[in-house]
Amino acid sequence: MATPNYNDIESPIILFESIPDAKPKPEVQNRAIVEALYKALANGQIETATKLLASDLEWWFHGPPKRHHMMRVLTGESTYKEFTFEPKSITVIGDDSVIVEGWEGAHYWVHLWTLKDGLITKFREYFNTWLTVQELRPWEVRQKSATLWQSQPRDLYERSLPALMIAM
Repeated sequence: MATPNYNDIESPIILFESIPDAKPKPEVQNRAIVEALYKALANGQIETATKLLASDLEWWFHGPPKRHHMMRVLTGESTYKEFTFEPKSITVIGDDSVIVEGWEGAHYWVHLWTLKDGLITKFREYFNTWLTVQELRPWEVRQKSATLWQSQPRDLYERSLPALMIAM
């Protein structure tokens, strides 16, 4: 079977439902949902984008207050064209998290999306911040925590970025 082209569909859920006996792994489905969100926003398909978000989406932002770009886009306060989020990397962590990183001009950003049952339930936006995600399991005290993901801004050596660590 050929690899599906997610850019040709309105929603990844429709794709998975259209393939008989298709039960994608959660990480495959979650990545497709996040990719569909960015595609819908880039194409001005706000209704499609909102179908991918839980009605009680939990928000969190770290960065300068005037840089709440994605929140303003998702709430309709501004358009996607005012600040364009073009993902440079997309990484799936476990069964429920997708990390997207990118930059526009001098601005570096990281988005952490948490999904449950095919919907985005939590959104974390980090702006102009160096980010590390670690797995911490208190019941495994003897084992050293593992770095799951670390941001890679393209111009790290040209400027200083504050560092943050997220524990999962």
